[in-house]
Amino acid sequence: MRFWAKIVNHRRVERDTVIEDYSSSNRTQKVTDALQSACAEFDLAVPMWLDVNIRDFQRTAKVRFGPDSFGEPIDFQYFEFQVIEEDY
Repeated sequence: MRFWAKIVNHRRVERDTVIEDYSSSNRTQKVTDALQSACAEFDLAVPMWLDVNIRDFQRTAKVRFGPDSFGEPIDFQYFEFQVIEEDY
């Protein structure tokens, strides 16, 4: 699987990264690991999955984490995380 994570502020991508995971882990574990890797790369706390985030990700394989998903203040508009290539 491949994931794209980006920090967006004022409709501009400030930082982004692509995380690849071709391990034999299940999809949920790959998502969790990739999200943690992206946050570590950005020196960012791992956001909380609110109900709205879970529903969005299940429906579109993409989620936006805003200020209410972080336990500390953030200096950007949102953090977006999405699947760009599924395992088949």
